[in-house]
Amino acid sequence: MNLNFLLYVQFPPWLKPEVIPGLPVRWYGIMYVFAFATAFFVYRIQVKERKYPMTDDQLSSLFIWGVSGLLLGARLFSTIIYYPDNTYLFKPWLIFWPFQNGKFTGLQGMSYHGGAFGGLLGVILWAKFKRFNFREVADMFSVAIPAGFTFGRIGNFINAELYGRATASPLGMLFPDASLLPAGESWVREIAEKTNIAITGAFVNLPRHPSQLYEAVFEGLILWGILWMLRRKKPFKGVLLGLYFFGYGFFRFFIEYFREPDSHMGYPIELMKNTLHTAYSHPPLSFSTGQILCFLMMLFGLIWIIIMSRMPDKEVTYYYSETKEDQTGNDDAAQRNKRRKLRKKLR
Repeated sequence: MNLNFLLYVQFPPWLKPEVIPGLPVRWYGIMYVFAFATAFFVYRIQVKERKYPMTDDQLSSLFIWGVSGLLLGARLFSTIIYYPDNTYLFKPWLIFWPFQNGKFTGLQGMSYHGGAFGGLLGVILWAKFKRFNFREVADMFSVAIPAGFTFGRIGNFINAELYGRATASPLGMLFPDASLLPAGESWVREIAEKTNIAITGAFVNLPRHPSQLYEAVFEGLILWGILWMLRRKKPFKGVLLGLYFFGYGFFRFFIEYFREPDSHMGYPIELMKNTLHTAYSHPPLSFSTGQILCFLMMLFGLIWIIIMSRMPDKEVTYYYSETKEDQTGNDDAAQRNKRRKLRKKLR
């Protein structure tokens, strides 16, 4: 009886990147469709429950701007940060060219950090042109995004990419196309022995942390749940956007310790020199590119919250009144608005 399933999880052999082998349709692209549809659905729920003055046509227009900014930002940022060899600088037309060696591959290489800021810019520009309060619009967008993000990481999982470091934990998963590790290393032999994996050559495939699924849970479902619960209790406009940037950066920063950094980038910041293989060790004082960007996201989120808390007309506008508690909130907000307008007239 094979008991290896108690030691690690085998990557599902029936999962393939292509929906139908031989056709240029990949699950990763379909996951993007699911992600955008889910975010749209969650945003629309907020509009309806708040009775927010936004039509379906305006909502569709908003998503076109937001998604366009997200895709542009994600792709451009990826080519700038993760491909520092100037490949795209001298051949910029390849940035949005979905073919490699005559085969359709889609746009491989998207940076979520760039997508977040690109999407934010798109939403701000839309709100400015359509004369909506960008803080209210961005807050609802922030609640919707993590729900869709979950599907993006599931797409990475189906592609068997962005896997984590080698581990002997029962949560480890054996990805079929993961980078092989040198069998001569003592830590490789130790993990192989603990997981009952036979070493038959100079290199061996070991179980990895399924970090894509970790991110789907924490940066997707859990972050969405937190923001969803706070959506009707926010103290001022714009706070949810700041919490989203901080929350994503926070969760991703620590999950990066389970991920293997890109082989060509390693750790840009090493306060403690790492002499072990990056597939095995991530010292606490060594920081990957993803962690640096996450720190900047957290800093941006905190600064954004501080600025939003000091902006004029920061009081939340309530459009619904379903419970006695909500009605009290409405009355308080109305009284604050009256006092604010009276102060303006007196001035």
